[in-house]
Amino acid sequence: MSISQQLQKLKDGLAASDRMPVVFLGHGSPMNAIEDNAYSRSWAQLGRNLPRPQAILVVSAHWMTKGSTLVNVTARPETIHDFYGFPQELFREQYPAPGAPELAAEVVSILASHHAEGDDTWGLDHGAWSVLKFLYPEADVPVFQLSIDMKADLSEHVEIGRALRGLRDRGVLILGSGNVVHNLRALRWGGGAAHDWAEEFDGFFAERLGQGDLGALTDRAGMGQLFRMAHPSVDHYLPSLTVAGAADARDTLLFMNDAIDLGSVSMRSFIYY
Repeated sequence: MSISQQLQKLKDGLAASDRMPVVFLGHGSPMNAIEDNAYSRSWAQLGRNLPRPQAILVVSAHWMTKGSTLVNVTARPETIHDFYGFPQELFREQYPAPGAPELAAEVVSILASHHAEGDDTWGLDHGAWSVLKFLYPEADVPVFQLSIDMKADLSEHVEIGRALRGLRDRGVLILGSGNVVHNLRALRWGGGAAHDWAEEFDGFFAERLGQGDLGALTDRAGMGQLFRMAHPSVDHYLPSLTVAGAADARDTLLFMNDAIDLGSVSMRSFIYY
């Protein structure tokens, strides 16, 4: 099934529901934000098929905390260029969306048991704006970010998603941005073939997610060396778990962009609707 056919299926399914979908996008290289490629085109196409939300809550791989879950409560989140060594054109990118301070403060309360705190120092990092600029290019939907607690167990990130699930009925789009496989030490430049272990973990993740087996996807010991190869650090994995936790048995799961980029970065994305 082509991307166009997949997204038409999504659009048809959303027409029968008042709930917002939940979305996880494999964002890959920051260069995707300024390149016309299959990934950026698919994000733009997805944006044309998604309903317009009242607000967007982003869980990005690039806002990491330790021992707390921070929620950005600023009225005007700044565009953060959290990378180096890229063309100046990328540093000129801006995504001037408004924040959602009142909703963000409510999310702090919802996540009180997960050591949530309000924060006014962050903004929108490239895990957020590099995909939002294609989904909602006018930057006119309120957006705020939720940090990922690197000290929390994998299962706790699923629980955070479950705690946020009710926001879907209030017009909030929960958007995760990371990568199902993310090992920058093993990159293959110049279009090199995917590593066997990268394809294996990507397939394992898709199969278990399709079965609703989040227990397997949060079992570090069970995933063993394969998981450690796919994720030397878990930052790009955690947003996928939060998005999966925000889904429920009523949802249909749709995959898109199921490709390995640069040998060791999975661009697999998924939508629950």
